[in-house]
Amino acid sequence: MGSIRQTYIKRVAIDLVRHYPEAFTGDFAHNKEKVLELTDLRVEVDGHARVVYKKLANRIAGYCTRYVKRRRAT
Repeated sequence: MGSIRQTYIKRVAIDLVRHYPEAFTGDFAHNKEKVLELTDLRVEVDGHARVVYKKLANRIAGYCTRYVKRRRAT
């Protein structure tokens, strides 16, 4: 049985994949960097990037990975 994700996570992930289809792959680590790059979950503090919502970024990147894999399989 799979995990049930919140609608917000699904909506953000699907919107990102649809707007930037070339940016996302089946690799979680790559998708995590792209999510942080394309959203406001990372904040610049004194010239250094700092992830504010790490758990949320991980969940969105994980769903992007699943969504891309499932979409390319069909």
